Amino acid sequence: MITAIKINRVEARRNKEEEVVGLNINIGIESLSVKNNMVEIGFTYAASYMDGVGELKMDGVVYASEDAKLAKEINDRWVKERRLPDSYAELILNAINYACGTNGTLVVRAVNLSPPIMPPKIQLSPTPPSPQQKKT
Repeated sequence: MITAIKINRVEARRNKEEEVVGLNINIGIESLSVKNNMVEIGFTYAASYMDGVGELKMDGVVYASEDAKLAKEINDRWVKERRLPDSYAELILNAINYACGTNGTLVVRAVNLSPPIMPPKIQLSPTPPSPQQKKT
């Protein structure tokens, strides 16, 4: 269970006064330590605005308390492959993305960039005909 996320460093930069047309987000797991079922995961978060318009970089640590079996699995996988177990990685990456996206929104405002959050794509489906439209 994730108990805290601490952001240690934040850097935002606007390089061009052009319109923001896209955003790439990259999250890297840099370090991991497990002590007494307490997991600490060091991460980097980078949001790169397309065409070199700007960037947001953040470093931090995710703290989690896990049961002994999961803590051992996490540590063993990291030692062998420098990876987290897939289901655990999904949880951690989503937590990092949420924390950095929400906090980054305030940071990039100072340099006049759009929030580093990818809004869902909205698609309208055709409206089925109402019962009154069918009776013609």
